[in-house]
Amino acid sequence: MEYTVQKLGKLAGVSTRTLRYYDEIGILKPARINSSGYRIYGQGEVDRLQQILFYRELGVSLENIKEIVTSPSFDGASALKEHREKLLEKRTQLDLLIANVDKTIGRIEGRISMTDKEKFEGFKQKMIDDNETKYGKEIREKYGDDVVNKSNVKLKNMTQEEHEEITRLAEQVIKTLAEAFKNGDPASPLAQKAADLHKKWLTYYWTEYSKEAHAGLAQMYVDDERFKAYYDKEQPGTAEFLRDAILIYTGMTK
Repeated sequence: MEYTVQKLGKLAGVSTRTLRYYDEIGILKPARINSSGYRIYGQGEVDRLQQILFYRELGVSLENIKEIVTSPSFDGASALKEHREKLLEKRTQLDLLIANVDKTIGRIEGRISMTDKEKFEGFKQKMIDDNETKYGKEIREKYGDDVVNKSNVKLKNMTQEEHEEITRLAEQVIKTLAEAFKNGDPASPLAQKAADLHKKWLTYYWTEYSKEAHAGLAQMYVDDERFKAYYDKEQPGTAEFLRDAILIYTGMTK
């Protein structure tokens, strides 16, 4: 069966503007253009749109989706199995949050008691799931499944006090880094303090610390545009500055 932009948009629940944009960026081209100049979509395009919407639901960027679905090695069946696993993980996380809300209502109404740890179940899982969605592939390729899985377990078992401490440390890293960046010297005492704070922050996530891994992560902050954008959002060049400070701190400078 074939569809015009309007019919496909109505079928999939997306706007015609979105479909036209997908055509413009090359992520979903129509099967053909008819004699009247209308975009016509076939079964292959319908299936691809379904895949695109699955990935969008999982929070994957359009840039990454395009890279995935246009790859010669793209396997639709395998992708659907992966989607299914991710959706099951998402459902599990939502179930945890719902259970958390139910317990909280019960606590407020005086029907049940609730430990401090129970109050934050679900939120930690969401943090893990979000990190997996955004950076899981790169981190697992760099450090291996075992290291990442152990880190996730450590995060999930983190106490509220520990969670508050890593939040404080993360803020300190950014604040100290911004001050150190002003003098432009990654070897300065303030820049080295930022690198040390970064190490302390990392040890709350990592089960084992190594200078090599720390330096490798710092390089990834520069190589990966998502990390780079995070550190450079206030001042361009901050990611490279942090990388250089950590390389000096770990003794991994060339």
